[in-house]
Amino acid sequence: MEKIAVLIPCYNEEQTIEKVIKDFKNELPKADIYVYDNNSKDKTAEIAKRNGAIVRHEYKQGKGNVVRSMFRDIDADIYVMVDGDDTYPAEFVHKLIEPVKNGQADMTIGDRLSNGTYQEENKRHFHEFGNNLVKKAINILFKTKLKDIMTGYRVFNKMFVKNMPVMTPKFEIETEMSLYALDKKYIIKEIPIVYRDRPEGSVSKLNTVSDGIKVVKTIANMFKNYKPLPFFTMIAIIIFIIGLVVGLPVIIEFIKTSYITKTPSAILATGLVTLSVIIAQCGVILHTVVKQHKENYELNLLRYKQIEELKNK
Repeated sequence: MEKIAVLIPCYNEEQTIEKVIKDFKNELPKADIYVYDNNSKDKTAEIAKRNGAIVRHEYKQGKGNVVRSMFRDIDADIYVMVDGDDTYPAEFVHKLIEPVKNGQADMTIGDRLSNGTYQEENKRHFHEFGNNLVKKAINILFKTKLKDIMTGYRVFNKMFVKNMPVMTPKFEIETEMSLYALDKKYIIKEIPIVYRDRPEGSVSKLNTVSDGIKVVKTIANMFKNYKPLPFFTMIAIIIFIIGLVVGLPVIIEFIKTSYITKTPSAILATGLVTLSVIIAQCGVILHTVVKQHKENYELNLLRYKQIEELKNK
């Protein structure tokens, strides 16, 4: 029988964690439920332990740090990750598990957006705008049609969990998971779910301004890290055009008079054009590095599969 682990990262969720644990125990009575307390200042850990969850602590602040520890520490066949704020109904877990269990997906995503419940329940509309911005950028980048990038309700198989290097320390972890899965060609399946907003008195840990800045940085880093050739080529073209605009009057003057009196403009234009060439070369080099990294990853994944097959014999 396959071992299922429910992973619940928590920070100050004393108001909702009891219900989340009970709901998932009711749906998955044989699963191990892990609550990772991330320096909560309330009674989250105490309540979780009292309700039968396996409580562990992550002292590095940030959801990404919690997920990294979860993925490293816990051994299971199927991993269910859900937030401890009671916004994701437990009854949908079976639909999320089924494709992973049957080998039809490596990661399933609880899609909050398709049925409109997130738009109805969510009171932080700027966050919805940020979600959509990142989603569109990722869909353009990888030529896909994902509907919900930042959902915190996901199910993974063991291969995904044990081979994903969690790099981000904070709330960008969901975006990183989606990017990783797309870049490494894992099978993703989206399952529409109902979303409900936090109950009254439960406070979101997100900050509109700082998280808006993070969204912009995330999009820029996505293009830089996963598609360096088009990213640096685009920058090189922009700088080249600026250099051309600055240098055009110099060229026209030289053609007419065979002299250059706009020396500063000539130096600036030459510098900009040279810089654009260097940036374009950086894009080519990094593209080669990324390609080599993907080849190495595939080889390491093959070795992992062989090791797992030997263990199961």
